[in-house]
Amino acid sequence: MPGLFDCYTIKSLTLRNRIAVSLMCQYSAVDGVVNDWHLVNLGARAAGGAGLVIAEATAVAPEGRITRGCAGLWNDAQAEAWSRCARYVAERGAVPGIQLAHAGRKASANRPWEGDDHLAADDPLAWEIVAPSALAFGGNLPRVPRALELDEISRLPQQFAAAARRALDAGFQCLELHFAHGYLVNSFLSPLANQRQDRYGGSADNRDRLALETVAAVRAVWPEHLPLFVRLGIRDFVDGGQTLDEGIQLARALHAVGVDLIDVSLSLNSPDVSAVPWGPGFMAPIARQVREQAGVPVAVGWMIDSPADADRLIRDGQADLFIPARALLAEPHWPYRAARELGVEQPQDVLPPQYAAWLKRRVVTRDNA
Repeated sequence: MPGLFDCYTIKSLTLRNRIAVSLMCQYSAVDGVVNDWHLVNLGARAAGGAGLVIAEATAVAPEGRITRGCAGLWNDAQAEAWSRCARYVAERGAVPGIQLAHAGRKASANRPWEGDDHLAADDPLAWEIVAPSALAFGGNLPRVPRALELDEISRLPQQFAAAARRALDAGFQCLELHFAHGYLVNSFLSPLANQRQDRYGGSADNRDRLALETVAAVRAVWPEHLPLFVRLGIRDFVDGGQTLDEGIQLARALHAVGVDLIDVSLSLNSPDVSAVPWGPGFMAPIARQVREQAGVPVAVGWMIDSPADADRLIRDGQADLFIPARALLAEPHWPYRAARELGVEQPQDVLPPQYAAWLKRRVVTRDNA
């Protein structure tokens, strides 16, 4: 079986290793436009040796932002700003990817360091939040969203498709759709958030409809030779929520309509996470189930930061890609450390030559000359 530092080919792309960085939201954009912070953040992970660098959750519409600092891709000025990041990541030898999202009822919030809670509805900086049903998420996000009308739901796939076209124009080569963590599309999948009585609610097939329509719209504009990922909330871990069997059924259906890889994650449609089996690699066995039962390549991360555990994840066939976030936020050159610990020949070569040349050179002193 391949290991963490073996190449991985998907569609027309070959990643230099199996490390795919899923960067967390930085909440540092202005009117959805990214800046030098994003360039350095993405560039550091590309220079750090990852094979694929996926930019943070990027809103497809202004109302789809989690916070006012979230990145966007609903206009051309935003695409132009992103193009500099995509170009730099590619120049460092990594594949540039981007994740498209709509926050749904988790939108219109303060940034984490400003409270991580909903802006009050009468706050001049707040905006209307929408969801499949008029049900509040709860906890620190208490605002009740407006239930979307059918004509509004029909426009959502085209918002994702328009953002996908801009992502392509900006130079991104891998696209991921965020259908996890209780954001808008994910909330349609769960009875905890979706109590509609029309064609988008009720049965699992109806609740899955928006996800499948969105993929179809995006796949129509995203080139067939480039990979399309979905970060999928596979289950809620709450009674009455989306089940694992339903998640696997959807993964199979998404693969059939053009998704090339499932990034296996949680649904998180409730603030109650007491039943989540938190622990190192707790999502890895579930990822294996998705891979085997849905017949689709998968990526997974979630509380894995040991190089040995990440390598074992790949070698044991639990996942095709290791997709960490916090580990690479804490240590941009994690791939170099992993290569050393795993006994890769010339481990410094995972880094750019500007670093590798110095790390390879033996320092000569008066004592060992």
